[in-house]
Amino acid sequence: MNDASNIRQLTSLRFFAAFWVVLFHYWPKLDLDAAIPLFVQKGYLGVELFFILSGFILCHVYRTSLEEGRFRYGAFLWNRLARVYPLHLATLAGMIVLALGAQAAGFGIDQNILSWESLPANLLLVQAWGLAPQAAFNHPSWSISAEWFAYLTFPLFAWAALALKDRPLTAVGLAACFLAGLYAIFQSLAGFPLTQATIQWGALRIVPCFAYGCALHALWRARPSQNRGGALAGAAFSALAAVGLAALAAPDAAIVIALGALIFFLARMAQAGTETFGNTPLVYLGEISYSVYMVCVPWKIVFVNGASKVFQLSDERLPLGLWLVFLLGVIPLAAASYHLIEKPARTQMKLWADSWRARRPSTAGA
Repeated sequence: MNDASNIRQLTSLRFFAAFWVVLFHYWPKLDLDAAIPLFVQKGYLGVELFFILSGFILCHVYRTSLEEGRFRYGAFLWNRLARVYPLHLATLAGMIVLALGAQAAGFGIDQNILSWESLPANLLLVQAWGLAPQAAFNHPSWSISAEWFAYLTFPLFAWAALALKDRPLTAVGLAACFLAGLYAIFQSLAGFPLTQATIQWGALRIVPCFAYGCALHALWRARPSQNRGGALAGAAFSALAAVGLAALAAPDAAIVIALGALIFFLARMAQAGTETFGNTPLVYLGEISYSVYMVCVPWKIVFVNGASKVFQLSDERLPLGLWLVFLLGVIPLAAASYHLIEKPARTQMKLWADSWRARRPSTAGA
């Protein structure tokens, strides 16, 4: 089941979040004398967009079962593990094979990629909890570790949102203040933004965004709207605000709050029954967005190193035409990853869970 099956606009948005991150990673490889656009430089905030979406969607899917006492924590965690772990494991193994192959062929690699002491943390999805000595293997997986932290603590976030369900504006205001305040405190103590933390503070990085997403869902559910024009205008304004703030290099907190508003108004568009931004091609791209995110760095390593050897590029910077092949090539690669690994593995894990549940009564009867 697609978590956002009833909110197609949010599924579409996931692709733009992933592609923003891809641009952030890929633009420096473009052989262009002009400075990197500020909007691209803020591409790391695509991760924050994912984090807010996670809080919103998980509340959307599980809030009713929590309210009615039907929520099953073990089943919830298994479903979330089925969503993220198989592809994480596949890309981790792929990076090990790539690195060992490169070493055998005499190519130099970043030694941190094969940080074997970091392997247990990566296998247990705790590498973003400060438990991995190096940013090893497939680096973007640090955010999956942060997501796993949010999944484990999800009932706390959901219960806090439920406690304020009759005061949803208060919930959103408190979440936004918490986000801005934590960003300021962390910057002053750590000397760098929380929005740029990965393996050392990644588990903390998701907390304010996830809480913000939960609060936004409470507001969305408490204040339903059938005003299509208003929802569309709100989404357009929020998108322009987020893009404009990023292009002006505004503080990250302001951009993240605008991204949350975009999620809220896109969800309102679905609530009002409009199909804008929810058409099938965009939704499909959203469905493969996790694969886009997880394969972008392995693809970058393979393509850039291969192109540098073939075309004798001394600085690993690609001419525009080749760079466009590099950039757009991640989409069919992600589609293959989705259909060959991500989706069938998720389905198989859910079949295992169904099989286990089906066997329980007969075991109890015996």
